[in-house]
Amino acid sequence: MSPKLAPFAVAPALMKTWMKASSEIAASLEPSLIELVKIRASQINACANCINMHAAEARAKGETEQRIYLLSAWREAPCYTDRERAALGWTEALTRLSEGHAHEAAYEALWSEFTQEEQVKLTLMINVINGWNRLAVGFSLWIEPEAAKVTATAAVA
Repeated sequence: MSPKLAPFAVAPALMKTWMKASSEIAASLEPSLIELVKIRASQINACANCINMHAAEARAKGETEQRIYLLSAWREAPCYTDRERAALGWTEALTRLSEGHAHEAAYEALWSEFTQEEQVKLTLMINVINGWNRLAVGFSLWIEPEAAKVTATAAVA
């Protein structure tokens, strides 16, 4: 599969801004939680590029294979904390907005586990990963995790 275009080549200034904002938002909450959110949204959006990249990043940050593999069935798997469950429920509710606005239960769980500031940070992160998913799926992007690190480092420098 060949990419339809290279966003960093055709809009470098905007992509650098997007990458910097993405990195800052991702750094605002605990890394393990952020990677779970990125993987789960990417699963819902069928973004192979982002699933691959964020599973590799999660492993590098110490995430277990079990928790990565069970992520699509997080409700039934006992290996996630209440905080992670609240974040994953919120991720699903916001990623699936087009399926209806039944996100009140997810928000109640979010409210019990996250401060208001953390709720904003998490919601921004969900928006960021959904944006990356749309770029990757829309333009048929594929970047290996090591190459993505180089791109990210260069973009935020």
